[in-house]
Amino acid sequence: MDILNQIVLNLNKEDLRFYKLFSGRYQTDPHRKDLVLLDYIRDSQEEYNDEKIFEKLYDKRDKNGLYSLKNRLTHDVSRSLTVQYCYKDDLLYIHHLLFLVRLFFMRNQFTVARHFVKKAEAEAKKIENYELLDIIYGEYIKLSHELLDINPEEYIRKREEARKLSASILEVDNILAAVYFRLKTSQNFSEKGNPILKMLEKTVDAFSKDKSVKTSPKLRFRIYAAVTQILLQRHEYEALEKYLLKTYKEFLQDELFNKENHNVKLQMLQYMVNVLFKQKKYEHSLEYAEAFHEAMKEYGKLLYDKFLFFYYNSLIINYSVLNKDKAISVLEEVLANKTLKNTPFYELFVYMNLAILWFEKKDFHTSVKFLNKLYLHPEFKNADMGLKFKISIAELIIRFELLDFDFLEVKMKQVKRQFKAVLNDPANKREKEFVSILSKMIGSPQIRSNKPLLATIQKYIASQEEVLNDTEVINYSGWLKGKIQR
Repeated sequence: MDILNQIVLNLNKEDLRFYKLFSGRYQTDPHRKDLVLLDYIRDSQEEYNDEKIFEKLYDKRDKNGLYSLKNRLTHDVSRSLTVQYCYKDDLLYIHHLLFLVRLFFMRNQFTVARHFVKKAEAEAKKIENYELLDIIYGEYIKLSHELLDINPEEYIRKREEARKLSASILEVDNILAAVYFRLKTSQNFSEKGNPILKMLEKTVDAFSKDKSVKTSPKLRFRIYAAVTQILLQRHEYEALEKYLLKTYKEFLQDELFNKENHNVKLQMLQYMVNVLFKQKKYEHSLEYAEAFHEAMKEYGKLLYDKFLFFYYNSLIINYSVLNKDKAISVLEEVLANKTLKNTPFYELFVYMNLAILWFEKKDFHTSVKFLNKLYLHPEFKNADMGLKFKISIAELIIRFELLDFDFLEVKMKQVKRQFKAVLNDPANKREKEFVSILSKMIGSPQIRSNKPLLATIQKYIASQEEVLNDTEVINYSGWLKGKIQR
């Protein structure tokens, strides 16, 4: 699907109405080719065919006409969206003002340019965008060459201050970006060791002592994000719950939340749901899930679609414990929701959780069916190696329950070969021991009659009692306990 189709298919009714008004200022022909093409793309959806619309519009003449039309429509729709939304978003509005500054500067209308750069400065300060303030102060300095009442020294000083704050935020952002990526691709099933955490802790310590943190909401938000990631990766959920409650209350009291940073408020509520779940406060977690859902509706559902998947996840994790049938029902609802189609990895999440839930319901055939869907999904190849490894171990467990020993032996060899480096990593000692035990169980399914094997399993279970279960797709010790108690 080309860029034009992607743009057009994501236009809402308001966008379409505005485009037709915008483009109709000079062209009034109701049979305009651009509108015919636009409507055809909308109606055909993913079955769009270049040949059909070419034949309809140009009667099989030179195809260059269609290519020119598509380029013009892409250009016109983009211009329409620019005009439509430049006043609806703070960041877009500032870029719009800077465009006007540059335009009037080029026309030697310096007083007019100063008018717009002053407005841009006020807007950038409001949202604490120091990168744009750096650019804005640069425009003031350029104008000082033309307008004598502008003192460049003042704006040189301001630009240096903006650059310093921008660099502080950027340093935290760079590290957080790496942490977020690891969390997203590993689904929290990655190895314990994470060198990024040391950098993150060092950065948090440095900025927490900085006086500017207390006066800069943007930096306070970055510090919150950094501390949250440290506690989350360390699995210090009790400390994280206390920190979230305290910080959320402070942010509310200081009236830091607004339309521009609404995503931070939603993220905090989402984390609260997850941390309460980790501490087995399931009903309390569901209460926050509903508070999260209500907050998603704020500002005219501005970020509703973006956070919809995370709201569903809030329900799924809790109902997976409280009511497995309800959890399966929610997962099926997620699969049917077209809004989530553009959410990366969402189908992997659904298939993995359906496989686990059906396993827990003892329907192992259905569990394997969803594992196969997971493997065949095109996004699976991009998943974290640690997650792939844990899923493969989960499949070994499920295949054992199916008594499919012939397949299991082949799969076991494949896992050992494919994940040789992972198994030899000291951080995965627990998994390596479990795989070794499972290999022995394949050759001796009557576990209780094999005293040496039984003793090995009991020793393994005893050594794992302090290990956190949330690093495993299927809890190894819990499953082994079930096998030796039967």
